Parts: sequence; structure tokens; C-alpha cells
Amino acid sequence: MNEQTGHPAFRIQLSATPRGARLARRLAVAQLADWGRPYGSAVSDAAAHLVAELAANAVRHGRVRGRDFRLGLTLLDHGRVLRIEVTDPRPERLPTVGCYAPDGESGRGMLLVEALAERWGTDTASEPCTKTVWCEVACPSPARLT
Repeated sequence: MNEQTGHPAFRIQLSATPRGARLARRLAVAQLADWGRPYGSAVSDAAAHLVAELAANAVRHGRVRGRDFRLGLTLLDHGRVLRIEVTDPRPERLPTVGCYAPDGESGRGMLLVEALAERWGTDTASEPCTKTVWCEVACPSPARLT
């Protein structure tokens, strides 16, 4: 529970490595299950894809040697909205949609984020020097999942 907002929240700092990105996805779906959104539900599957993409971007494009990235999950609007946040130490490297070579093997991740999320954006901070990429998805209450 976020003591400032009163919303259910989960925060963790992870190593900026492929292993850290995989762990972010696993921890996110485990936390959602603890909040009553089980593995395999629509919100769990969407969150798994979104966290995987944002964490992979933090590791690949936002990495600074010796600095970690942070994953944050918050249930907003009485649990009807899941906000996912991934923070890395590269505020100058903002994500873009649609910058990829047609025959390239990468560059389409933010298209996935745009397709799965209700909305997404970025916030930068100068102290400490960070960038947070966030997205929000509809999150049905546990009572409506059955």
C-alpha cells in the first residue's frame, strides 16, 4: 500500500540485465495474482507483455553501468486501473513509436505498448537523473473475473 496515496502499490529495484527484466515480468504477474488478478487473466497477460517490453527497453536503451532500474505497479481508481512504471537512469533516451526498419528485428516494442495500454507516456526527473515510462491498463475487479 502506498502510504502517500492509499493505493495498493508494489515497487522493486532490479539489476539492469536481461535477468532483471525477466524477473520484473515474473514479479509483476505474481503481484497481480496476490491482488486477485490470476495468472492467465486478461490483465495479467497484458501486464506481462507490457512489463516485459518496458523492462527490456530499460535494460537495452536506459542502462548506465552500475545503476539499476525500478519497476512500479499501482492499482488506481478503486482497483479498476493498473499503472505500470519502469524507471531507468537515461532521461535523454525517450521511447518512440514506429521507428523501425521494415525488415529489422527490433523497434516495434512501443507499438505493442500502444496497442495493449489504455494510455502511456514518459516523465523525466533531474534529481536523480531518471526517466519513467508508464502505461495504464483496465483492470477488472477480482469479483468480476469469475
